[in-house]
Amino acid sequence: MIIIEQFNDNIIIKFFKKGLNKLKIMPDLFHPEAQEISLSQVLYALSDPIRLQIFSKLFDLGEEVSCSYFNSLAKKSNLSHHYKVLREAGVIYVRIEGRHRYLSLRQSDINKRFPRLFPTIFNSYSQD
Repeated sequence: MIIIEQFNDNIIIKFFKKGLNKLKIMPDLFHPEAQEISLSQVLYALSDPIRLQIFSKLFDLGEEVSCSYFNSLAKKSNLSHHYKVLREAGVIYVRIEGRHRYLSLRQSDINKRFPRLFPTIFNSYSQD
């Protein structure tokens, strides 16, 4: 039997099988609202070479991709940190589907706050 509950910002999934009780907590991922995104946080997030590569590939593809797409850039644990910095700065959106995570750029939110910022950064990075 599976019971799903919500407590504060966490989703609690309880598994019951033959007397065993396993508890798994999946916290909601923080994504800042569009009006909360600051230029300094975005620029800081993109100041790291690996995060800039992640941004560049997402911008170039123009679509949502699995986290595993970037496995060649660094170790998974390091990539998780980079995804978190980009997500909390408002650069990317992370969607969870089962055990998989999918990344996409928050183009429309950034364009509302800072018009042409992403294309300018991408073009500058591509020329280097």
